[in-house]
Amino acid sequence: MYKAVIFDFDGLILDTETLHVEIFQEMFKDHRIEFPYLEWIQNIGTKNKLSIFDLLDRELKTEKVDRETWKHQNQQKFNERVSVLEARPGIIEYLEAAKKEGLRIGLASSSTYKWVTTHLKNLNLIDYFETIRTSDDVEIVKPHPALYRLAVEDLGVLPSECLAFEDSANGATAALEAGLTCVIVPNNTTLHLEFPNVNHTLSSMNDLPFSILLERLKVN
Repeated sequence: MYKAVIFDFDGLILDTETLHVEIFQEMFKDHRIEFPYLEWIQNIGTKNKLSIFDLLDRELKTEKVDRETWKHQNQQKFNERVSVLEARPGIIEYLEAAKKEGLRIGLASSSTYKWVTTHLKNLNLIDYFETIRTSDDVEIVKPHPALYRLAVEDLGVLPSECLAFEDSANGATAALEAGLTCVIVPNNTTLHLEFPNVNHTLSSMNDLPFSILLERLKVN
C-alpha cells in the first residue's frame, strides 16, 4: 500500500519544541508573568507570526525587554540542553523498519535546512533520508502543503502511496491537504493541541511496531 514515508523534524524526531517552551517559560517567570502557553503552541509547526519577545513585551505592557540580552541567554540555555537531547523514543526503530520494508524515506520541515541537517548529523540520522525539504525550498511553510508535495515528488511516489509522521496540527493539516496518510505522534507540548481528522495517533512510536501500524492503516 505504501511506498514511502515522510517525517517531520522538530518535535517529532527531536523534541526541540518542548525544550523551547521550557526556556520561554523560565524567561517569563523571571519577569514574574505567566507564559501564554496555549497561544504560543498554536504556532508550532509553522512560522510564528509573533516572536517570543513580542509576546513578552505585550504581557509586560509598560516595560520593554532587552531583546538581545534575553536572546543570547535563551540561546545559551538551548545549546547546552539540546546537546544532550536524544531522538524521541521509537524514531530509530521506525526509520530502520521503514528501510527494511523497502520504503523510500524523506523529511519535510518548516525549519531551515541548516537547522535540520545540523541536528540530524548530531543524532547520526541524516543518512536515512533520501530527500530533505525545508523552509528554504518554499514560499509558504506548513500548514500549506507545498513542503509535502515537493518531498513526495522527490521520492517518485503518489501522495496516496506516502505515509507522513507529524507531531503538530499545522503539520498534520499540510500532510492531509497534500493527500498523504497522516499519523500523529504528539510530544509533551503538542499533545495539548486540537488535531485535524488524522488517520492514526500514537502517544509514542514505542507503543506500536511499525509493521503492525502498517497493517492497521490498511484495515482503516
